[in-house]
Amino acid sequence: MSLQCRPVKSPRRHDLVFVTRDGWRAMLANRSELAADPLIAQWVENGWPLIGRRAMPDDGDGVPLGLPMPPFAGKRRLSFVMPPETIAAVVPPLSLQAVMRDAPEPWQPTLDALCELGAEHWVDVRVCGGLACQALTSLSYLTESSDLDVLIYVHRGIDIRALTAGIAGIEYGAPMRVDGELIREDGAAVSWREIHDGAEEVLVKTVASVALVASQSFVSGGMPS
Repeated sequence: MSLQCRPVKSPRRHDLVFVTRDGWRAMLANRSELAADPLIAQWVENGWPLIGRRAMPDDGDGVPLGLPMPPFAGKRRLSFVMPPETIAAVVPPLSLQAVMRDAPEPWQPTLDALCELGAEHWVDVRVCGGLACQALTSLSYLTESSDLDVLIYVHRGIDIRALTAGIAGIEYGAPMRVDGELIREDGAAVSWREIHDGAEEVLVKTVASVALVASQSFVSGGMPS
């Protein structure tokens, strides 16, 4: 699987973040309960990434990252704050094309339809959640009740109502729930479903905050003052 690195060490939410082995070992030395878990201890040794996440008030200095464990390992969501110097590479979330072979066969028509929708609206459609984690690690993340989590990178001038109507139409005939976010160039994100449902205000998430914003101003770049 080919991943395109970004020349930055300040990841956005959902970015794939590779940390150095020495940095990981140093973190584990201070968290004995995690070091005792072979899967966690070997995570970075296996060449697997962590996930960029929103900073929390008690995180302190450093790069906030997460590690979603697979269902067989308790489906825990672990949080870390890594020193910037331990960040080896930051890459975007996986594309739909990159996860096709790892998706269940019944999901394939939905993925194909989302690819076509992305091309129709000139937007980049990517994947996070269980399917992405399974593709990255070859561990079993998906179950019969799993959702498909998509990330759709939107631009100014897009017909956002038509886009979300298209997603809803695809979900209607899909064998799974299609969750996910619309993400602007500045990294601000909102649930596609909130826009489609016609909410006057939507919950906008960035790497640093969460805030309510008027729905109509989301694509134009609006944020609360």
